Amino acid sequence: MFKELSKLVKIIKKNKNKDPKISYTASLLKKEKIFCIKKFIEEARELASSSKYSNKKNIVHEASDLLYHFLVLLEFKKIPITSIMKELKRRQRISGIQEKKNRKKNVR
Repeated sequence: MFKELSKLVKIIKKNKNKDPKISYTASLLKKEKIFCIKKFIEEARELASSSKYSNKKNIVHEASDLLYHFLVLLEFKKIPITSIMKELKRRQRISGIQEKKNRKKNVR
């Protein structure tokens, strides 16, 4: 299942140095950080809206857009997806309720 996710991460890394006129990924990564953040927020809104009003096919489409833009934002910040996976694995050892309580104590 995560094989495709790993492939997408590799494609994003490969395309980031291409000509922004021919690579959407490169065009995103050549812009300021705020642009990547705004694009991610836009995609999150579209997924949320789609989840309220659309069929499954459209939700899958919007979720795919959001996941792509999430990965681009991680690449922009030079955060490997493995860091996210490690954090998720760490959280599996405690309940979600306890994890949320711990988060409030350690406000970043």
